[in-house]
Amino acid sequence: MKELTVDALYTLEETIAKDIFAGVEYPWEVLPKIHDFILELGSTLPEEEYEKVGEDVWIARSANVFPSAYIHGPAIIGKNAEVRHCAFIRGNAIVGEGAVVGNSTELKNVILFNKVQVPHYNYVGDSILGYKAHMGAGSITSNVKSDKKLVVLKTPEGPIETGMKKFGAMLGDEVEVGCGTVLNPGSVVGKKSNIYPLSSVRGFVPAESIYKKQGEIVEKQ
Repeated sequence: MKELTVDALYTLEETIAKDIFAGVEYPWEVLPKIHDFILELGSTLPEEEYEKVGEDVWIARSANVFPSAYIHGPAIIGKNAEVRHCAFIRGNAIVGEGAVVGNSTELKNVILFNKVQVPHYNYVGDSILGYKAHMGAGSITSNVKSDKKLVVLKTPEGPIETGMKKFGAMLGDEVEVGCGTVLNPGSVVGKKSNIYPLSSVRGFVPAESIYKKQGEIVEKQ
């Protein structure tokens, strides 16, 4: 399904991780590759722009990382990014240029494109957030099904077997997620779409649409 592809969801020029998507059709295919990709990329980052801190953590010298934030490697924190008070980065995380990781936000096995904002009490795991995507306060990605079975992506053209036990959400460029929303395992939201607050999102949300509730998705005017 073309709407679910990397090209349909993301502007690859807006991430330092562009090369991880080479030859990949669907973005969730790169989730198992993030760990090794960071180790390979981190070792090539220029020392005048990035400082290696601790074990396999590279932080741009222009980034603002609060003293109370915790970052476990491997991780890359991009230029002019901000990692705020008590943020918890558990590893396998790429935080893009100008991105914001906020108070008590937790990241694990993620790629945040440039200027992504996850600023208030968010959990983002096994997910990819596109350029300028924003998650409202308390919104989270749920990355494991309650029955622990493999994630199946539900689409208008039928189910897609991902073969993955852990798969949070793929948010396209400039997606806005309302406060208190749960993005259930295997959610894919197309570019420039808006999710109403307190939503429970499943399956695929088309680009440039408004998700009001399950079964009520309208095209933006």
